[in-house]
Amino acid sequence: MTLTHQPDTSIQAILIREKQKSLLLRAWILAGLFFMALPGTLLGFSNLMAISAGHGLASLPAAWLQGHGHAQMFGWIGSFVLGIGFYSQPARSRGALRAQLACFVLWTMGVALRWLASVYGWQWHVLLPVSATLELIAILLFLRSASQHKIPEPTQAGQPRQGMELWMVSVLLATAGLAAAVIFNFVECLHLALRSTDTSFPHGLDQRYLILLGWGFLAPIVWGFSARWFHAFLGIPRPSAQLLKLTLLLDVAGVLVGVAGFTLAATILLTSAACLVPFALQVMRQVQGLPKLLGIHPSFPFFARITYLWLVIAAGMSIWAALADQHGGIWGASRHALTVGFAATMVFSIGPRILPHFTGIRALFSKRLMLLSLLLLQVGCTLRVSSEPLAYEGIANFAWKTLPISGMLELSGVLVFAVNIGLTLLAGQSAFAQTDAGVKAMPAA
Repeated sequence: MTLTHQPDTSIQAILIREKQKSLLLRAWILAGLFFMALPGTLLGFSNLMAISAGHGLASLPAAWLQGHGHAQMFGWIGSFVLGIGFYSQPARSRGALRAQLACFVLWTMGVALRWLASVYGWQWHVLLPVSATLELIAILLFLRSASQHKIPEPTQAGQPRQGMELWMVSVLLATAGLAAAVIFNFVECLHLALRSTDTSFPHGLDQRYLILLGWGFLAPIVWGFSARWFHAFLGIPRPSAQLLKLTLLLDVAGVLVGVAGFTLAATILLTSAACLVPFALQVMRQVQGLPKLLGIHPSFPFFARITYLWLVIAAGMSIWAALADQHGGIWGASRHALTVGFAATMVFSIGPRILPHFTGIRALFSKRLMLLSLLLLQVGCTLRVSSEPLAYEGIANFAWKTLPISGMLELSGVLVFAVNIGLTLLAGQSAFAQTDAGVKAMPAA
């Protein structure tokens, strides 16, 4: 009689793999918090101090600004998205977990080397292409792993529905946007290393790259997760399929037009998408059920909704910037409203709700710290977005004094959020503890 090897599907083996997935997700989140707080926000705060002291962008190397943005978009948001993406895939083998670990090491090393090359300029001809190569290999590993995960057909009332749910479509579009941005970054870093004496992307090219990152990756990933979770978390109606389809079409069209160099047309299309998506997601509709606020601060629904006001502000200011920006102030305010007002506020709102659950932690460390981080972020972002055009464009000189205050408030909010989530992951009570004890007590089969 021949025995064939079968995957270990015992309860104990399944629990071990789920625990390993949870630990790897904690590693992704902690790495994201590090890049958010230090290479991201702290460097951004330092940049803002230098700009305020010099009353303009001329006093600051462009590579520092781009290094800050890379740490935020790739190191923070990218790490969170990749970690959650891997966690959502079933780990049927040790090989899948090894692939995730390899992706984690390559991604974090790539982001760290990019920060080192951009800020310090040390061996940048080597470090820029090496960092971009590591990030490219990491994203290819992620895409390969995701392609092997068969998405089950959604069902309703026991009956199968054909086609993919729209929140998945939005997330897949965002994943494609991230992959395109990684490839874009790889090609340009290689070009800089071989043919340039400057460590920063040229301004015109950087504008196109930022449209791809902001509206090709950041916006649709938030929309997808909103469509997935807001119905249950906020107690609102399900998203409108037709409006969400139109939103995604407008967004894709805007990104393609923007990357092609037609900035004004792109901002009009993207603003149309930004104004439509709150109606598509029905975030302002009357609550139909009780919001799920267990373990988080009850202000969560308010802050989750206000993110979409920031999205409209960011998109509207981009049209103003395309028409009138002279010194980078209006563009900077628009992007800050998108990245901090929209994306960071969403992470600060929904992160305390989902991250402890995903990582096997029973409860958030502190609800009050959650509220404090959100309040500091909102006040700081409001000051920054309102002051930046006034200062940079020479409209009101007093705004230069407001910018450092906004930076200190945002930095404080980021650090409070990082401490709250970090303590939750490092010191929180694991939901696996009781399960592990129960499994150990089970008799051997």
